[in-house]
Amino acid sequence: MADPERTYHVNGELCPASEATVSVRDRGFMYGDAIFETLRAYGGDIFRWDEHAERLHNSAARLELEHGLSSATLRDRIDETLTANSLDDAYVKCSITRGVQPGKLTPDPVTDPTVVIQVAPLPRGGISGTQPWEGPATLQTVKTRRISDTAIPSNAKTHNYLNGILARLELRPTDADEAIMRDQEGNLAEGSTGNLFFVRDDSLCTPSLSGPVLPGITRSVVLELAAAEGIPTRVDAFDIDDLHRASEAFVTNSTWEIRPVDTADGIAIGSGPVTALLRRLFSKLVEEECYR
Repeated sequence: MADPERTYHVNGELCPASEATVSVRDRGFMYGDAIFETLRAYGGDIFRWDEHAERLHNSAARLELEHGLSSATLRDRIDETLTANSLDDAYVKCSITRGVQPGKLTPDPVTDPTVVIQVAPLPRGGISGTQPWEGPATLQTVKTRRISDTAIPSNAKTHNYLNGILARLELRPTDADEAIMRDQEGNLAEGSTGNLFFVRDDSLCTPSLSGPVLPGITRSVVLELAAAEGIPTRVDAFDIDDLHRASEAFVTNSTWEIRPVDTADGIAIGSGPVTALLRRLFSKLVEEECYR
């Protein structure tokens, strides 16, 4: 039986996915001049909506993209889209562009932004949840470096994703699930779609946001959980050898949540007690915030 056609939300209106279109002159299409958030719906509720809304606001501020839409309006459109698709547990993507403007690089003030909400089913989360991935992740270091924050702001989640795409293209000859990206100085930065964590010398380690690292929402939740549990944490600059010598590692994003790492550059790392504990705590948090 074929999957039902999804319904998306485009510029204030619900429409079938097959009819969801934007203009070829939209700045998001022409220049990647757009921002977005990837979110998880658990039990019909958006996990950590306030944090996602704040990051979307910050992304807009960094791009001077004054779209004029309130967080409440965006949340209403997301909820309408979930309801239209009869989805409680889902992937949600909210995109905002400067809209259609004259074909010149310098943007005009935003008068009619393009706003698109897309959704797709994902398994239930929480204590009795099912992970959307099969098995732990394999990581591979790539030559593509993370773009410097002085070139494109790393704390803005934009449609300009060519940096991550180039990293993923390098994985094609391998069986790796995710790229390990470094900054211009060779320090660990992040994956192409998620943040990196590893355990070394009994401390939970993750690259600092002072480098070109996206402030992931799941990353911040993991750090909250670790602090509450009294797990020693190091947020610092690290090199690839620190990861290779780790006793356990995992990657995080809104879709994967906390995904254990099996190998990095062919070196066995595997999961461990810290990863297992944080995964249990994360599932408990989702259960309490979204299902109860």
